[in-house]
Amino acid sequence: MDRKKIYITREVPLMQVDLLRQHFDVEINPMDRTLTKEELIEKVKGKDALITQLANKIDKEVLDNADNLKVISNFAVGYNNIDIEEATKRGIQVTNTPGVLSDTTAELAWALMFAVTRRVAEGDGYVRNNKWNSFDPNLLLGQDVTGKTLGVIGAGRIGKAFAKKSLGFDMKILYHNRNRDEEFEKEYGAIYVDKETLLKEADFISLHVPLTDETKHSIGRDEFKMMKNTAIIINTSRGPVIDEKALVEALKEGQIWGAGLDVFENEPKIEEELRSMNNVVMTPHVGSASNETRTKMARLVVDNVLAVLNGNRAITPVNQI
Repeated sequence: MDRKKIYITREVPLMQVDLLRQHFDVEINPMDRTLTKEELIEKVKGKDALITQLANKIDKEVLDNADNLKVISNFAVGYNNIDIEEATKRGIQVTNTPGVLSDTTAELAWALMFAVTRRVAEGDGYVRNNKWNSFDPNLLLGQDVTGKTLGVIGAGRIGKAFAKKSLGFDMKILYHNRNRDEEFEKEYGAIYVDKETLLKEADFISLHVPLTDETKHSIGRDEFKMMKNTAIIINTSRGPVIDEKALVEALKEGQIWGAGLDVFENEPKIEEELRSMNNVVMTPHVGSASNETRTKMARLVVDNVLAVLNGNRAITPVNQI
């Protein structure tokens, strides 16, 4: 009996592929880069399962060549890289990795927030470049965090984990979400407000929404104009949620104080002017990048594939098959 075939689009650190190799033929992209569309189309042929990254665009053209595909296990919570409607039409199960990375991503959002607020990257460069000569009471003045107003846009798992960590800093929590969450309000003292109120009142604004037609460029020129000129925006969700050109403009004109970004509109490309801005701290989409979390993600990805190929229900399904 022929063994089922699995293709992994890019080697994942700590991937537990031995579990798959016990029962299936597994092939991994050996190159340290994202596959081209042409390469992906070729590799998906005859495969029963595909383990993908966010950089892999699984659209109709790719799926038209997936003649035997049963499951796409996405190594991420988000799945905007996959045409869910087309996959569902073909009876292909799509899965993701929710829950296991909430705290880790929230921690990075806080790291970015502190880095921007207290000008950590600037200070590090100042010391490394031998510019520090003596104590200066006016050197690299930042902002306080304690007692300020935190605005959370998107109160899902990650947004709530992010808000929870603010309690130790005596912050007022404002949140905006598609649906009001009274349990969240009761547990953390969060206050539900409309988006405009949040943008006007928050000192720190952190984005935790999925990328949809509704959320794309939901933070743009008009939104930046509503914010305080001392506001700091943090994005660890999806890059296109922010209009990057409008962000550059807002930073240049002093409409906001700074930004912490782990995601970008056209990754890995970014608006070039961001590179030279001292009030911007950037990381290369590493929100879930801890050893513990990536191990959990890898296990969930593998377990989803095992479940589907063995005829069982997916553990974390995105679509209904």
